Amino acid sequence: MREGHHSEAFLEMLAVERGAAINTLDSYRRDLEDFGSFIATFGRAAHEAESADIAAYMRDLTQRGFAASSQARRLSALRQFFKFLYGEGIRKDDPSSTIAAPKGRQSLPGVLTEAEVDRLIESARFNASIDGESAARRLRAARLYTMLEVLYATGLRVSELVALPLRAASHGARMLMVRGKGGRERMVPLSDRAHEAMIRYTELRRTEAAYADSPWLFPSFGESGHFSRQAFARDLKALARDVGIASASVSPHVLRHAFASHLLQNGADLRIVQQLLGHADISTTQIYTHVLDERLKQLVQTHHPLAEKRPVSKT
Repeated sequence: MREGHHSEAFLEMLAVERGAAINTLDSYRRDLEDFGSFIATFGRAAHEAESADIAAYMRDLTQRGFAASSQARRLSALRQFFKFLYGEGIRKDDPSSTIAAPKGRQSLPGVLTEAEVDRLIESARFNASIDGESAARRLRAARLYTMLEVLYATGLRVSELVALPLRAASHGARMLMVRGKGGRERMVPLSDRAHEAMIRYTELRRTEAAYADSPWLFPSFGESGHFSRQAFARDLKALARDVGIASASVSPHVLRHAFASHLLQNGADLRIVQQLLGHADISTTQIYTHVLDERLKQLVQTHHPLAEKRPVSKT
């Protein structure tokens, strides 16, 4: 198979199996073409690269003035490309696995953009789709992807997420019954993507006989019997580093904030968001009023007749 065919097969897999958007595919294509041009100077094709070649490429990006986040995104693309080659049996190793992502400046935790959340979920979904891995690794990757989909789709507290019962993934479920603070129960709608991820994860989980009798959706061998908040936060931060997002800005609670902020940005009512988050008092939800203020400002700028900028007459 010629080199171009390897890249096209990888991009086709992203489009057909992962449902990647056109902009995402274009970004991967540019990254692979840039790496291919660099590696060609050594007389090798991209799929033939070794770890030293990838390390040299990362140094070249630094010399060309690429920001740490941009370098990390390029490395993430290469990692997924080589994982694909490994899974397809084209390579017997993954030369990108030993390359550390560049460290950028740490930023204060805040609300992630929709694009950043999409990068996290897309990378987790890709990792969960890789064939050729051990059953345990596939299960861990599927667990992280499922937890991300469910968390961003529902805005659950991390304590509520990790303690979901196995019955939450029943085939007919389109709503989650969640027991929150103070024992208060609430119904939370489940997106099609999150529901599908839960079903696929539970099907894969059946291959792990050790968890056959567990009542938890995300079981573990720990004292609680289910996956811990700390372990999920650890895995989430590692995923963030892989896609070029500062790990200090990512946590399960930040994703809960993203869920609420993005709903409000797209027109949701504050009272509805209060119910979804399980806040007993609307004053707790009002920490998101800055999102509403920005939305109102944009509304006025767009629709108020006096907001239109008029040319200043010269005297």
